[in-house]
Formats: sequence, structure tokens, C-alpha cells
Amino acid sequence: MRIAEMNWMQVEALAKSERRAVLPVGSTEQHAHLSLCVDAILSEKVALDAVEGLGVPVFPVINYGLTPSFVDYPGTVTLRLSTLCAIIADVLDGMVRSGFSCITIVNGHGGNSPAHGAVLEWLDRNRGIQVKWHNWWSAPRTMAHVQRIDPVASHASWMENFPWTRLAGIDMPAGQKPMLELARFQQLDPGAKRLMLGDGNYGGVYQRADEEMLAIWRTAVAETREIIAEGWA
Repeated sequence: MRIAEMNWMQVEALAKSERRAVLPVGSTEQHAHLSLCVDAILSEKVALDAVEGLGVPVFPVINYGLTPSFVDYPGTVTLRLSTLCAIIADVLDGMVRSGFSCITIVNGHGGNSPAHGAVLEWLDRNRGIQVKWHNWWSAPRTMAHVQRIDPVASHASWMENFPWTRLAGIDMPAGQKPMLELARFQQLDPGAKRLMLGDGNYGGVYQRADEEMLAIWRTAVAETREIIAEGWA
């Protein structure tokens, strides 16, 4: 259920019987040969697929996140950490004002993780509200499924290559890219990072069979659905 497909009167009526709501958060950053909006696409889609039949509203995805390492790749947009934290807090304020008190943030970008601390601070100022922070791709069952298929999985590699994150007319490179030396990568400035990283894939093959990817997706949707639907005080 998309908020974008509702009017305010429908939201008001829904909030009288439904406390739960979902906020997807992504980013706009390089993903090698995949869409720049992979993280936003996946966080929104997994949220929407997960709430199917539940009657839980999904608010519009926050398309920008914290991604300073990739700013030398054209198309990448990063927010300041303070800006991201403020945006999330402001959106939570609006969701609560609309009548929702059990909110799941479905995060699709690892770089956004520091903002979870701001959510915890927000909860201190908003007693009686519950918020879950769900990194959908690294949730236990989903990541275990990825690892069973291929443990060499990383940013912009096969594990983010779904039919809905590919670009028309773009072929994936063949072969397996060696894994990035992450500790060295993290100490470099963005220009040096781009030189070291090249096309943007951290390591691994670029694409696997759709049957494998759809199986992972089913696991992720089921796991996300449980987070959204259950476990509220």
C-alpha cells in the first residue's frame, strides 16, 4: 500500500485502525553497471512486496543517503550526516502526526547506518512510539541465503543485480572481480578510492541466474514482512 496512491482522508481513516507504517531509505550512488538508485529501488520494493495484503502503508522512499566515498563518480549525491538525520527525524514526526506509532525503517544502504543513532535519540524525545531499523540485505536469513549461493558478494556485484536494478542495453562484464582490500580503501580520499575501485564493484561476479536472485528476494521479502508485521509491544 503506497502512500502515493492515497489521499489524506484515506490515511486518516486507515490510521484509526492501523498503527504500523513503513519508511524505506536508500541512496543515490554508483553501483558499477547497475542503476545509481539501486539502494532506493530495493528498499522500496522489498517494503512494498513485504506489506502486500497487510494493509500497512509505505511512505515514499528517501532517495538520498550518506555516501561520501563515491562522490567522484558522476551521478552520486551524498547528504551530510546531520542532514540525513534531520530528514529522517522530520519524516518520522510527520508519520506520527498522521497517527502511526509502530514504524519500520527499511534501510537499503549500509552507509546510512550512523543515522540509526539519531533515530534512537528521536525515540527519547517521542516516548510511546516504536521504531525498528531493518537493514534488509544483511538480515540474518537473507544474508545466509546469499552466502549459501556465493560467499564472494559485495557492493555492486551480483548480490545487488536483480531484474529491477539492471539497465536496458547494459551488458555485465564476464568473470569474477577480486575482492577489494577494504581496510586500505576506507583510509583514502574519494579520488583515490575511485582509482583503486575502478568500475565500482567491490568484488565478485557481476551477475548470477535470475532463479537464484528471485529465491533470495523471496527470503528477503518474508523476513522483512515479519519485521513489519510482528514483535510490537
